[in-house]
Amino acid sequence: MAKRQKLEDGDMEAKEFFGGAGRASAGRLSLKAGRQREGGREDRWNDPDPWDEDRISSSGGFRLPVTYSGMILALCVILFFVRVLAPAFTFDYLALNPATVASRPWTLITHMFIHADMGHLFFNMLFLFFFGMELENRVGESKFLQIFIISGIVGAVGQMAVLPAGSMVGASGALFGVMGCLAVIAPEIKVLLFFVIPLSIRAAVVLFAVIDFTMMGSGDSIAHMAHITGLLAGLAFGGMLKDRYRYRYR
Repeated sequence: MAKRQKLEDGDMEAKEFFGGAGRASAGRLSLKAGRQREGGREDRWNDPDPWDEDRISSSGGFRLPVTYSGMILALCVILFFVRVLAPAFTFDYLALNPATVASRPWTLITHMFIHADMGHLFFNMLFLFFFGMELENRVGESKFLQIFIISGIVGAVGQMAVLPAGSMVGASGALFGVMGCLAVIAPEIKVLLFFVIPLSIRAAVVLFAVIDFTMMGSGDSIAHMAHITGLLAGLAFGGMLKDRYRYRYR
C-alpha cells in the first residue's frame, strides 16, 4: 500500500515559533486587552453587545451560551479520537485529497476539523481559543462561522493550486483568516509570543506571512499556501467589516 502523504495545514509553524510540538509550554499565544471610555462610561472592548442581532434568535430570545468557536474546538477534539481509532476512514472520507474532492466535496469543510497528531491539534486549538473566541465576541456567531469556513475553503483551494497531490488536514487556513480579520477590525490587540515578546496583531500577521513565504517549497509537509490564502481571505473580510465593528472600540 502506498504511503499516505499528509499536509498538516494547521501546524501553525510550531517548530519555527514554539520550539516544536513537544515543548508546549513555550508555544502559547496570548491577548492583551485594555479598557476604553465611550459615552462617558468605562467599557471593556471585549464585552459582548447584548443587543447585537447576531446574538438574538429569530424567536426573540437569546441563544444558548454555547459559542461556535467552542463547538468547533470540541468537534476537533472528538474527531481527533476518531482519527486515532479509524485512520483509514478519516483520511478517506474526511481529509481533503485533490484527487477525490470532486466526488467528495464535503471534504473541503471536514478537513478543517481533522488533525494529524496531538501537537497539531494542541497548537491549532490554542490559536482558536485566543483568536477565534475574540473574533466571535466582536462580530457575532454567524459572521464568525462564515469567516472561519470560507477562509478555510479558500486556504484549501490555494494549497491545491500549488500542490495538487496528497491529503490535507487541519484548521490553519481558517485560523489564519480569523487572525487576518482581527488584524483589520481590532488593530489594538497585542499578541504575546511565548508569553514574553509583545507584538501588535498586525505585526504578528506580517511575521507569519513572511515565514510562510520563505518556507514554501521546503518540503516540510506544512501547507504554507493554505496559510497565506486563508489569511488573505480574512483580511478581505476585515476590510468589509471594519466600518461596522471598529467604531465601538475607538
